[in-house]
Amino acid sequence: ELMRTIIQFDTAELIVDRAAGKVPASGSVSWYLKMFNAPHSQTVPSEFNLVVSAVSASWEEGYGLDMDYYEDLTKDVIGSNWIRRTGSTSWTSAGGDYHASPTFTQTFSTGLEDMELDVSDLVEQWVAGTKGNYGFGVKLPDATETAARSFFTKKFFGRDSEFFFQRPVIEARWDSSR
Repeated sequence: ELMRTIIQFDTAELIVDRAAGKVPASGSVSWYLKMFNAPHSQTVPSEFNLVVSAVSASWEEGYGLDMDYYEDLTKDVIGSNWIRRTGSTSWTSAGGDYHASPTFTQTFSTGLEDMELDVSDLVEQWVAGTKGNYGFGVKLPDATETAARSFFTKKFFGRDSEFFFQRPVIEARWDSSR
C-alpha cells in the first residue's frame, strides 16, 4: 500500500515577476504549498504526519493511480510510477528520488485538514536557479511508510479538479503595506 504524490509547479512566471519587481526580493516574501483536502467515503487517518521534499530528478506526468479502484493508469509506458520516472528511465530509488534537504513536515490531527506548508527555502532556491525545480514529493515519514498495513486514505484535490479554488497552489505572502 505504499503511495506517494509528486507535484510540480512552473516557476518561470515567478522568476519573471521577481525581475519586474512584482514579487519582492528573497527574504521579503514567504511561499506556501497549499493542497486541499478532498472528502471521500473511505476511512481517514488521524494523528499522522506528511513529509514534503524536493524531487531531485525530472519525471514525466502520467495518468496516475485511480484512488477509487486502485488501478495504475500509467498506460503505454507514459508517465512516472513507483519504479520509473519516465517511460523508460528508472528512479534511482523505488518510489522516487528526493533531496535530503530542505524537507517540510505537517501534522494532521483529524485527517480532514488542508496542507499548508511554508516552503520558502525551496522555492527561493528554484527562483535563484541554485536547485533544479522538479517539484515536491509528498509522503509519509519513513518509519510510518514501512510500518504494518494501513487501511486509511488521505486525498487532496488535483490540478484537474472541477473546483478551481481547491486546486494545489504555491501562494506568495508578503507585507505590501505603506
